[in-house]
Amino acid sequence: MNDAASRPESWSKVLLTGAQMLFVAFGALVLVPLLTGLDPSVALFTAGAGTLVFHAVTRKAVPVFLASSFAFIAPIQGSIASFGVPATMGGLMASGLVYVAISQAVRVRGTGWLNRLLPAVVVGPVIMVIGLALAPVAVSMATGETSDIIGYGQAIFLSMASLLVTLVLAVFGRGLLRLIPIMGGIVTGYALALIMGVVDFTPVHEAAWLALPSFTAPSFHWAAILFMIPVAIAPAVEHIGDMVAIGSVTRKNYLEKPGLHRTLLGDGLATTTAALFGGPPNTTYSEVTGAVTLTRAFNPNYMIVAAIIAIVLAFVGKLGALLQTIPGPVMGGIMTLLFGSIAVVGMNTLVRAGQSLTAPRNLVVVSLILVFGIGGMQFGGGQFTLQGVSLAALVGIALNWLLPLEKEGE
Repeated sequence: MNDAASRPESWSKVLLTGAQMLFVAFGALVLVPLLTGLDPSVALFTAGAGTLVFHAVTRKAVPVFLASSFAFIAPIQGSIASFGVPATMGGLMASGLVYVAISQAVRVRGTGWLNRLLPAVVVGPVIMVIGLALAPVAVSMATGETSDIIGYGQAIFLSMASLLVTLVLAVFGRGLLRLIPIMGGIVTGYALALIMGVVDFTPVHEAAWLALPSFTAPSFHWAAILFMIPVAIAPAVEHIGDMVAIGSVTRKNYLEKPGLHRTLLGDGLATTTAALFGGPPNTTYSEVTGAVTLTRAFNPNYMIVAAIIAIVLAFVGKLGALLQTIPGPVMGGIMTLLFGSIAVVGMNTLVRAGQSLTAPRNLVVVSLILVFGIGGMQFGGGQFTLQGVSLAALVGIALNWLLPLEKEGE
């Protein structure tokens, strides 16, 4: 048994398994830039680069692949609309540095302070706000309001067909199919759009086979940085859960070796690296963890191969152009499920905490986070405006810190 475990694997197996891991992550990886207006080719490059950075920091100890974070979709959309892409990238770089700061605090003080600062009663509703804040955007895309050439009837048909296939694969799919419900929905919607003749191939014809991705250098503005920094709180906490999940699959304790401080540092530097080139923030992918569970592919080298393939594909210009021809209603149908599922993750965080949400203290914290975050409350103006997820997170942290804990039995 030990001899088999120590025997080196063939390069063909490592290459094929690595390619499969990228295939599993591909649908979600390119979905984030397509929804936020960023370049999918840049996202491919930064996912590969971020994964390599993570494995360099953690010394190839954890079999994970990092790519576009769903938690940042709504904040990126809002930030780009208010501040533009370069300033948004500056804000995302600052978010990555929040991870770095948390990692060093964990290294020095352990994780107890993090759990006290960010209990479930704060993290849960903040995650719900991330999912629901821009739910109207998903609906407007699904109904064709953002498309010039697709009418309401066609848009509803495309969006609901894409959504239905995604639902069926997620609930009833088996094996590899269950790991790629988003890709299945997009492929189905795209095929129907082709049949209906509403796909514009002009960008593909104009693109070169080999092309440099449209990298965007960050710029730094206080308003964009203040807008984006609090968003990093929920994914940073979620990172701990991801490490526990992959550890339960491989039967290793990654919180001890390489250590939570190293995995957080790798995640933060991966996000900062992505923003440096104009890509979305990186996070560990649950889809890939599912694939690891299914295939028992515990070797981190598979993920390094997947990262290198992603970087190579980023320079295939026609691939990036093809991804951008996916009609808006198809993406809108996927978004309706995606934003809702993020909100459910937040709800589940609250439920698993087992605390009474009608207790006065918890009721105040959760209520104000939800209403301030979803309702559009805004403090300040100009360069120092707080609103949306950032305002909700800060209000939640402040209330949790200031309000006295309830005594047992109250």
